Amino acid sequence: MAEETTATERANPRKIREGMVVSTSMDKTAVVAVTDRVRHPRYNKTVQRTNKLYVHDESNDLNVGDKVRVQETRPLSKTKRWRLLDVLERAR
Repeated sequence: MAEETTATERANPRKIREGMVVSTSMDKTAVVAVTDRVRHPRYNKTVQRTNKLYVHDESNDLNVGDKVRVQETRPLSKTKRWRLLDVLERAR
């Protein structure tokens, strides 16, 4: 028998990432740099990979340097697929 999921459960939970705001020049959009540490397949050295995520910021309250938590969402525009969950630390 197939299992039924409740309204609160998702078959594929949405990803949550933490990163630093690197740009806020667009209206209601911020660019967040997310850094991951991965092991190089051939040389076995740990390297940092940085991805830039376009995040929906409804209230335009983010500043460059803020540390934020973002969550994956449905496509909001051509490149914007993340939304702001909360600000972990404000820039000085």
